[in-house]
Amino acid sequence: MSTRNHTFAVVMAACSMVATSGIAADYPERDMTLIVQSSPGGGSDIIARTIAGIVNDEKLSPTQMLVENKPGGGGAIAYNYVAQRKGDPYVMGTIATSFFVAPLMGQSPAKVEDFQPIAVIAGDPFILVAEAKSGIATLDDIRAKKVLRIGNTGPVTDPALLAVSLGDELDVEVRPVPFNGDGEVTTALLGGHIDLQFGNASEVMSQIEAGRVKAIAVTSPERLASLPDVPTFKELGSNIELMLYRGVVMPKHAPEEAISFWQGVMKKVSESETWKTQYVERNNSVPLFWNAEEFAARIPEISKLYADYLKTIEK
Repeated sequence: MSTRNHTFAVVMAACSMVATSGIAADYPERDMTLIVQSSPGGGSDIIARTIAGIVNDEKLSPTQMLVENKPGGGGAIAYNYVAQRKGDPYVMGTIATSFFVAPLMGQSPAKVEDFQPIAVIAGDPFILVAEAKSGIATLDDIRAKKVLRIGNTGPVTDPALLAVSLGDELDVEVRPVPFNGDGEVTTALLGGHIDLQFGNASEVMSQIEAGRVKAIAVTSPERLASLPDVPTFKELGSNIELMLYRGVVMPKHAPEEAISFWQGVMKKVSESETWKTQYVERNNSVPLFWNAEEFAARIPEISKLYADYLKTIEK
């Protein structure tokens, strides 16, 4: 083979390798779009815009990260949009409980298997609280009641799942009381219309600090830094442990280069002071980081948790 032909062959082989990988060697070349399954101002939207702000302000990517809201269908519209962009290295999505629940309930054709996990960068725990003067301060107090009213914002939510789990473990009858929003649940608790609430830390912390409600236990693996005197359920001999995981996914078949790049970016986001102060501390979240491999390994067990719960409420 002549020198010219040999050089041509090497160049063509290199071009073939780049084409096979699906992205150029200098990825990313254009802006990344982060799809949010909630409306502007919602929890997932706040997370997405905090992440995008850190990525852009700290120049963690040579291009910009843009946020686009696609609410509706209990998250299905956004999840389907991302899932249908198979192999697209320029779209990413946030997740919430609906990421696992919507396909289990037949509300979304997109399954968890249709996504490439990238990273989880925080966990939002729940706190079991009772009105301060109710006389309920421990799990033994709850067990002695036998019948309890617990508020939630729908039958397929984390607080509803936790309420059923609590009733099963303590052998008490749980009577769910539905409300339109978490604020209404807290108001009902303060008014004595319900006995307990599994509240997101960011929602009930002000009431705890004001002494209006009593924190009984937290659903995180370890005690919260903001509530060092409140035990975890595990410490009390319970099997209850659940957090709302905050993470991002890409479409299935995303190129390895894109997975590696954004996994690294999310690691830097999770370590940034801005993330710690603007999200973790502000929302009393649990700081953590799961890389793409760890996230993928956890998805089946999280999905099973919700699948088992759905079976109990369908009986």
